[in-house]
Amino acid sequence: MKNWFKNVGPGVLVSAAFIGPGTVTVCTLAGVNFQFALLWALLLSIISCIVLQEMAARLGLVSQFGLSESIRKEIQNPILRGLAIMLVLSAIVIGNAAYEAGNITGAVLGITAVTPPLEFQIGSTFSLNIWSIVIGAIAFILLFIGNYKILERVFIALVALMSISFIITAFLTKPDFSAILEGLLIPKIGADGILTVIALVGTTVVPYNLFLHASLVSEKWKDPSKLKTARKELTAAIILGGIVSMAIVICAAAPNLTNVTSAADLAVGLNPLFGEYATWFIALGLLAAGITSSITAPLAAAYVVKGCFGWEGGLKSRKFKAVWMSILVMGVFFSSLKLKPIEIIRFAQIANGLLLPIIAIFLFWIVNKTSVMGVYKNSIFQNILGAVIIVISIFLGAKSIYSVLQNF
Repeated sequence: MKNWFKNVGPGVLVSAAFIGPGTVTVCTLAGVNFQFALLWALLLSIISCIVLQEMAARLGLVSQFGLSESIRKEIQNPILRGLAIMLVLSAIVIGNAAYEAGNITGAVLGITAVTPPLEFQIGSTFSLNIWSIVIGAIAFILLFIGNYKILERVFIALVALMSISFIITAFLTKPDFSAILEGLLIPKIGADGILTVIALVGTTVVPYNLFLHASLVSEKWKDPSKLKTARKELTAAIILGGIVSMAIVICAAAPNLTNVTSAADLAVGLNPLFGEYATWFIALGLLAAGITSSITAPLAAAYVVKGCFGWEGGLKSRKFKAVWMSILVMGVFFSSLKLKPIEIIRFAQIANGLLLPIIAIFLFWIVNKTSVMGVYKNSIFQNILGAVIIVISIFLGAKSIYSVLQNF
């Protein structure tokens, strides 16, 4: 058991990163609107996530470089390299800054589901949300310490809390397990469900996690002989994350739930059906999801910038800290003042819709290079799986961009 805990880390952080407030909200709406019918989409996304994250982990372990560093080193044409770096920086850094506000707000929703809101009025226009500042301060302290082992332990605890909270609540709803099995194994989709399917896959297979995972693995392990351990750890962590996402769908599929548009509404809605315990479990799960994502988004952005510019030093370097501090401060600002940076979020959605297939292609190309990976390059089976996932990600990216452009 002691050896098992010693090898837990990067995969748990990736799992924690994709189960943020956005995922909780999407899974809630999927359960409310479609009950168990779209669970197959989550199963598909878990498989895709494992395949792509394994490539990222293998790259980090064998090359000892992050994905952004590998892109900068392996693209020889200076114009193409510059364009690739600009695309990655704009989508990941600006996108993470926009979503950081949502992560912090999600954690605040978890707190305010069981406690009164704390606000400080500033003039007649703005009200300062004190809970946003508290969540931001927690994230700031953990990142500022700059100790990877401490971050690992905090994330293991938060992921455990989040998992227990949502899974227990799912069992409290006493679901029909035969209907769950049918939803998992028999794909069903109508015209109304396509955007929800895209959202479910998109919130699990997150572009910035590919950068984060490669960098974290290279921080934790220095020997390719640890590849088997890294694979086991990431597979177990992502499967657990997928089970948590499914548990949220199951909670939201409970009968007699009405007027549910977010996880906070779900917590309130479950109260009369299953008692105060369900409300507390959902609130704790949402709080843990918000805190974990509010730490990983700035951390991933810092790793991306570090790799793109070739900075030396790790978690404790000043430049590295300056990047995550900027992302965190913007997130706290937008969350605490209840501002909605709509245009930035729209840009982030379009950029991420384009970014996932492009980054997947970059990753696919690099892990097939003998000069980088040696004997650890992709096998034929891994290439087939990777190619299928890239085709799916291109389709989903195109649909995502189309859906966003329709709202302009």
